[in-house]
Amino acid sequence: MFTPVTGRTVLVTGGTKGIGKGIASVFARAGANVAVAGRDRERGEAAASELGGAYVEADIRRAEDCERMAAETVERFGGIDVLCANAGVFPDCKLDDMTEADIDEIFATNVKGTMLSVKACLPALERSGHGRVVVTSSITGPITGYPGWCHYGATKAAQLGFLRTAAIELAPKGVTINAVMPGNIETEGLAELGPEYREKMESSIPQRKLGTVQDIGFAALFLATDEAGYITGQTIVVDGGQVLPESMMALEEM
Repeated sequence: MFTPVTGRTVLVTGGTKGIGKGIASVFARAGANVAVAGRDRERGEAAASELGGAYVEADIRRAEDCERMAAETVERFGGIDVLCANAGVFPDCKLDDMTEADIDEIFATNVKGTMLSVKACLPALERSGHGRVVVTSSITGPITGYPGWCHYGATKAAQLGFLRTAAIELAPKGVTINAVMPGNIETEGLAELGPEYREKMESSIPQRKLGTVQDIGFAALFLATDEAGYITGQTIVVDGGQVLPESMMALEEM
């Protein structure tokens, strides 16, 4: 039996849609105060209303926005117990066609934005006495690769490099930092890739189905519990076994 997170405050960056909204919904159902951050005010306010939480408009690529995001969350709820550093972008672009601007843009959000979010929330997380950071990384980059996502994969691997040293620095402050690494999850972004992509992805997963945004939320919720307090600098893969087969032949043998 896990200690409830009822009444604790969770800030989810990129929490207005997709995996972030799924994470926020799991915490909201568990009784936490939820703040979702994003750049789209209309979408953000709708998500906050649906979740019974608060919306904070912020561009995590900007340090001043991250500082204001943390301050507004503290002002609204009295503190921050959990930061889910989830905001990220995943544009498709082959290396031959990639520009310097493409690289700068994705690193600004996925890596710089993660680091700035953690830095801005750290004082409140330390004050909470059981501060938790959960980073949304990916299997793409740290474990697997996929054509068109080499810049995305590089950012997801970079997030893990960040959290392993950050875990050491945050430990004396009583704050843990871990990452959830989703496989193929059913989101608005995945739907845009079309039914053929979905069918191929499902056929590559031993469970023969895509994950849900709630699957990622449940992993994040576990890492936010008191009982996970001795876990830091670690990763949890949530992919239905996608990274396990050494080839498609292994699945065909089933």
